[in-house]
Formats: sequence, C-alpha cells, structure tokens
Amino acid sequence: MRELHLLCWAVLLGLAHACPEPCDCGEKYGFQIADCAYRDLEAVPPGFPANVTTLSLSANRLPSLPEGAFREVPLLQSLWLAHNEIRAVAAGALASLGHLKSLDLSHNLISDFAWSDLHNLSALQLLKMDSNELTFIPRDAFRSLRALRSLQLNHNRLHTLAEGTFAPLTALSHLQINDNPFDCTCSIMWFKTWALSTAVSIPEQDNITCMSPRVLKGTPLSRLLPLPCSAPSVQLTYQPSQDGAELRPGFVLALHCDVDGQPAPQLHWHIQTPGGTVEIASPNVAADGRSPPSAPVPGSRPRFQAFANGSLLIPDFGKLEEGTYSCLATNELGSAESSVNVALATPGEGGEDALGRRFHGKAAEGKGCYTVDNEVQPSGPEDNVVIIYLSRAGGPEAAAAGEGVSRQQSPGLLLLGQSLLLAFLTSF
Repeated sequence: MRELHLLCWAVLLGLAHACPEPCDCGEKYGFQIADCAYRDLEAVPPGFPANVTTLSLSANRLPSLPEGAFREVPLLQSLWLAHNEIRAVAAGALASLGHLKSLDLSHNLISDFAWSDLHNLSALQLLKMDSNELTFIPRDAFRSLRALRSLQLNHNRLHTLAEGTFAPLTALSHLQINDNPFDCTCSIMWFKTWALSTAVSIPEQDNITCMSPRVLKGTPLSRLLPLPCSAPSVQLTYQPSQDGAELRPGFVLALHCDVDGQPAPQLHWHIQTPGGTVEIASPNVAADGRSPPSAPVPGSRPRFQAFANGSLLIPDFGKLEEGTYSCLATNELGSAESSVNVALATPGEGGEDALGRRFHGKAAEGKGCYTVDNEVQPSGPEDNVVIIYLSRAGGPEAAAAGEGVSRQQSPGLLLLGQSLLLAFLTSF
C-alpha cells in the first residue's frame, strides 16, 4: 500500500512539472508561468501544469479558440494572446477562467466572439480587444465585470453602442475606443453625453469620429450637435365609412397604425388568428394593393395588405381572420406596440363573440343594418367594445392614401353584410 501512495505522489509531481514541448514553464515572482510566445503555434498545445497562473501565447498563428481551450489551467490569472490570427472565439473557450484578471486579445482578426463567456470572468481587471474586426457589442456584454479597470476597444469596426453598455463597469478608470467607424445617428448620442460627463479617462477623443452619414464624416463625436431624437409611439385606429354607404358582400377591415418617432420607425404587424401567427414587415404591397415585383408572387393581392403609410387592409374579413392585430414600431431608441382584438358576432337579441364576451343586439327598424347597444358585460373591468362601420367603399387606394382614417377611439356604427356584425374588442 505504501508503494502505491509513493507512486501516486510521483505521478502528481510529474504532472505538476509537465510542460508542452514548445513552451517554457517555471516560477517567477511567485507566479507559475508558461511561456509559449513566438513559437509559430497553430493551436493551443495540451499538457500544461494545472497550477499555471500566467500563460503567454502571443505572436503565434492561432486561427481560433475552441471550446475548452484552457480547461487544463483553471487557475490562470493572466492570459496573453495578442498578435495571432484569431478570427473566432467559441462559446466556452474562456468561461472556465474564473480567476482571470488580465486578458489580452489585441491585434487579431476577431469578428466572432462569445461575449457570454465574459459573464464568468468577474475577477477581470484588464481587457484588451483593440485592433480586431469587432462590429457589435451586446448591451449586457460587461454585466459581470465590476472589477474591470481598463478596457481597450479602439481600432475595431464598431458602428454603434447600445445605451448602458458601460454602466456595469463601476471600477472602470480607462476606456480606449477611438478609431471606430461610428454611425452618428440618434443611437450614439447617449455615448457622447456619457463620455463628456464621466470620470473615466477616454484618451484620443478627437479620434472618436463619425464615419456616417457622409455630411458628418470625420466629425469628432464630442463636437456633434444635438440631433432631433425620439423613441417610437403608436396609435392603432380604424377606418369608418359614412352613413348610407353601399352594402356589398363581405367586409373589408381597415386598420391604421399611426406612428411617430425620430428616426422614422420601422413598422411591423403581428397577427394572431385561429390558424396561427402571421408576421408582416410593412409595407408588403404597393399603393394599388398588389405585391411588388420582389415578392414570391408578384402582382398578387395578399390576404393581409400592409401599406407604406401604416394602413392594414384585410379584404373579405371572416371567421378565419378573427384574432389579435398588433402593430409594432421600432427605431434606434426603442419600440412601441398597440393591439386590438377583432371578432365577428351574429346579430340578434344577444350572444357571445368568438372570444367568449357577451353583447346585446337589436334590429334597427326601417334600416338595412343592425346597431349594437353600448351595453356590455365584459370579462374584466378593463375591457370595452368598439363598434365601427365597415364596407368596401374606397378600396385599397383609399387605404393607401389614408383617406377616412379616424383618429378617434369612440364607438361608431356597424354595417351589416351577410347577416353578420363586426365588432372590435379592445382593452384600454
């Protein structure tokens, strides 16, 4: 038994002093160092001692860092990888290095980086990622780096920065972010304000410049004049007809999403029907209601016709088109959404709509239509019923032009077609 213990200790001591053949391993100033710099390596070599605290792989030919690349050295405090050919850092390549304090990935070709790995590096104090090909940094990339003191992101390809990117970095004292091709639009204005007011040292501010728009190219961000910026707002309204409009078979449902914001928001429709979900990037039709030449079926009339001015037209509205209609507006500063539930109801002395909500109805004498009492037993105190006129009057051209679009949310009248009533059920 004694011999077995001695053999185990010999193996462990051998492992402690092991070192990959191309590298030099030893102790200096109390640190266990593995020096593999300038070795023309094309991969991280295996066989490092588990107690290594400093590892240099600089000035090699590493093309990438795969998952688990440093699993053998969990006690690393310093990792130097500058001047390689690294293009991608895979998820899990760095996640095991919970003791890491210094990480140098500068002077590579990194465009694909596993930002989520940084969430495990809460001890990190120095992060050098300058002189790479980074185009994007997630808003929460640095959320765990409360000990970080120095961050270098200069000489990359960053076009914008999500607001609040640097907020978690409460210990940050040095930020280098010059020589990036920033788009000087509303989305970058927060950074200008933050950079001018923060106590963090930001050198070379005259080289933190605009690349676009062209009129601002070369302008330092610190001298950028205020831009008229506002987050999106939306109001979902309906298009009523006038009294006496001609009755035609079927219904045409016309909704209008009134959008405001700067820069001009992108409009998107989300429609939940009994048959499933429909997503529409507006517009999907031209002014005549037909799909453009780039569509899968050019010149056709889609079931849901979204126009450039924010109108949505649904010809021949029926049971299959019941559901929730939502318009979503998005720009660089945020998003806003408004929704309405639409259902068909059968006229009579009363009943339930497709969503299980009670209504009352009665015939209007001498008229070819039904009215609906504004009396309702809603499923909740916040629910309300909005009754509107609907017909084919105006057609898609009127919808495209925005004609007759109501800016009111008060109840209107309902036009009867094929013995059906159409009701909007909306929550306020």
